[in-house]
Amino acid sequence: MDEQEIKQIYQQFVVGSYKRDDIVFVKGKGSYLWDIKGKKYIDFFPGWAVSGLGHCPKNVVKSICRQAKILMHLSNNFYHPWQAQAAKKIIDVSFPGKVFFCNSGAEANEAAIKLCRIYGMKNSRYKFISFRDSFHGRSLATVTLTGQEKYSEPFKPLPEGFSYAQINDFPSLDVLVDEKTVAVFIELIQGEGGINVVKKEELEKIRKLCNEKDVLLVFDEVQTGFGRTGRFFAYQNYGIEPDIMTLAKTLGGGFPVGAMVAKNSLADLFVPGTHASTFGGNPLACSSIISVIETINSEKLIENVKELSVFLKEKLEKSRNKFLIIKEIRGIGFMLGMELNVPGEKLVKICQGKGLLVNCTHGNVIRIMPAINIKKPLLKKGLKILEESLKEFSLKF
Repeated sequence: MDEQEIKQIYQQFVVGSYKRDDIVFVKGKGSYLWDIKGKKYIDFFPGWAVSGLGHCPKNVVKSICRQAKILMHLSNNFYHPWQAQAAKKIIDVSFPGKVFFCNSGAEANEAAIKLCRIYGMKNSRYKFISFRDSFHGRSLATVTLTGQEKYSEPFKPLPEGFSYAQINDFPSLDVLVDEKTVAVFIELIQGEGGINVVKKEELEKIRKLCNEKDVLLVFDEVQTGFGRTGRFFAYQNYGIEPDIMTLAKTLGGGFPVGAMVAKNSLADLFVPGTHASTFGGNPLACSSIISVIETINSEKLIENVKELSVFLKEKLEKSRNKFLIIKEIRGIGFMLGMELNVPGEKLVKICQGKGLLVNCTHGNVIRIMPAINIKKPLLKKGLKILEESLKEFSLKF
């Protein structure tokens, strides 16, 4: 099929619920993508961090191909070694608990919502607090948990019991907690909300409040997990553990997987029949999880992020000093945002034209989230394109 035929088929047969850029991609390898015309792009935003190890990472590809020849799917009514290994590896790099496997971040957050509701049944607690500008998924419950009305408005009336505090404004949270509150959900770095980072002193207050009120603290690490912040998980930068954590994206290295991790006392509230996921934790999915964690460890990718993120942020700060349209650089590790004083979509298009893929969220925040295994020469090459694009873009203002 040629480019035009592909787009026509999309128009005729694919639901139009996505805003698509005018590019047809046909191949990916590492931090590169190629379009149907053969043009090569450096990808600084690989699939919303799904391709955290780059496109088609060799170890994950080998693992999936090998597993596909042995056993692809098995009902969760039976045991298999790959789910056992995947669960243990997740716990080994996080905190003591148990893992529920699913297929996406939204499903992981749905599982967490349901587990919290079961926990709250003993004293009729059912309310959740999340934060404005958060993003937790597209299902009815998770879009309600999401603190951005633009995502939930078309689906009203929404489930009851959800309210929203302001990030890094503890009094706005404190006032919402009452005798019916069962859990607080928080992204330690709001991705879709504009790369807003939770301050350590704020998280310490939230943890203390939750302990005092017997309120569960849930960390949504769907985008921040698996090396992106220079630790396996963002919470490890704070030294504060959650009661529940949700995962997806880089967890599968490109394969669709999700997981919820809960401390043992909570995890045991999920008894047979309370929750399930048909495809969750099947052998093929778990083989990808195992490979991702082993690759992060064996290739020292956490160390790679720690080292190169300093270089990346320094370069972006130099650009901020050079171009008045840049208001602020913020974030941790390889999860950075460049806030502009102007809308950023045209900058994204200029970058694309020069062979660099970045993302604009919240209207004016350029998200820069390269694969955690990117090498310095390629990072420098992408930053050079970004600099050239900023120069061209700034001439318009």
